[in-house]
Amino acid sequence: MNRSPLTYLLIIPLILAEFTQAQSLPRRNNDTIPAQVESMYTRGLRYLANTQDASGAWGGGSGARPGVVALCTLAFLAHGEDPNKGRHAQKISQGISFLIKKQQESSEGYIGPQMYDHGFATLALAECYGMVDDKRIAPALKKAVDLILKAQKINPRNGWRYDPTTRHADTTVSGSQIVALLAARNAGIAVPDEAINKGLAYMRSCRSSNGSYGYTSKIGGRLTLTAIGSLCFSLAKKKDEAGFKKSTEYLKANISTQDNKYPFYFRYYMSQALFQADEELWEIWNKDNIRLLSVTQLSDGSWAGNYGNAFSTAGALLSLALNYRFLPIYEK
Repeated sequence: MNRSPLTYLLIIPLILAEFTQAQSLPRRNNDTIPAQVESMYTRGLRYLANTQDASGAWGGGSGARPGVVALCTLAFLAHGEDPNKGRHAQKISQGISFLIKKQQESSEGYIGPQMYDHGFATLALAECYGMVDDKRIAPALKKAVDLILKAQKINPRNGWRYDPTTRHADTTVSGSQIVALLAARNAGIAVPDEAINKGLAYMRSCRSSNGSYGYTSKIGGRLTLTAIGSLCFSLAKKKDEAGFKKSTEYLKANISTQDNKYPFYFRYYMSQALFQADEELWEIWNKDNIRLLSVTQLSDGSWAGNYGNAFSTAGALLSLALNYRFLPIYEK
């Protein structure tokens, strides 16, 4: 499945003290959740719960990709589901087990087959760490982070692409690794400032004067890529530079634009980028997102897409998740 939306869309024994900063499940203030959002989200989770197989994946094809399993698992947590005793605790546990088993197949800690998968899987492990009562998560997360750092060190551009040994880079893969590293740091895992700064420098090298991001250079800026780049700088607390402001202006100018080729990958990133950059912009976009998703959700609770309904449903739900803000990655 080369260059799918997923492809454009994430040991030394550990001592307990290293992980004393592990996170607990945060709670949003008592803001009212739109009933329409809650209905869509509940139906979407019901679909994911009903279609996960015994291995923890969502069938064959893209549903068996670690990146898709990671996003589906995150969709449960993003709704505030109790990962240890709640109604979907077993589904979350099965997803985590699938990711860890995939990692165990690699001596390097790689959760392939591509770095996209690894980035999203690392993000899921980071968000689960400290929330889920599973001692396997800490060492798996540490190994996953080490793999990302190792891959960056051998990359001349200090970024990432499809394979951990590649010498090329692009903004989609690199963005997923940076977000994963920042989530892992937020969870209490040691991530060197140098790695974050070098990753951001690569992303900056692909940002044009109008704030848009290209795929491998400043040329050919695209909305989804700009959302990814903007999110990286937001999460890294680097919003004070002129380039970031230009990117926000670019997102604002194209707020009504759709990515019809990779719609759910786009919505996953656009929701986060706008929320982090300008919450008023996100409010405008969120209303339209709710409207569009409400008329495209199928009767079984899923959303259809060329790369499988599991991926599309996870992307749709996570684009709505800022209405809840339960995951640490959604905090400002």
